[in-house]
Amino acid sequence: MDNKLSLFAAGYVQVLLIAINTWQIAHSYFIGAFIVALLISLVWTYNVKRISLSSMTDRFLYSFGAAFGTLSGMGIVKVLY
Repeated sequence: MDNKLSLFAAGYVQVLLIAINTWQIAHSYFIGAFIVALLISLVWTYNVKRISLSSMTDRFLYSFGAAFGTLSGMGIVKVLY
């Protein structure tokens, strides 16, 4: 179960950061966009290795986490900015 939650969290964190970064870019927050882009790249290097040879169930869990990350990222930028 820990592995399944970990896959969900991996997708969640990456797309959460992408949603935040997209807003920062659209609103010209250069420093924030730079920092978050760096974090996205670091998370991505971890995620690619984990998900590339996984089962369809694992890919679905990862994608479900990513979808929730999008919603959370949208909510976070509403609160922060």
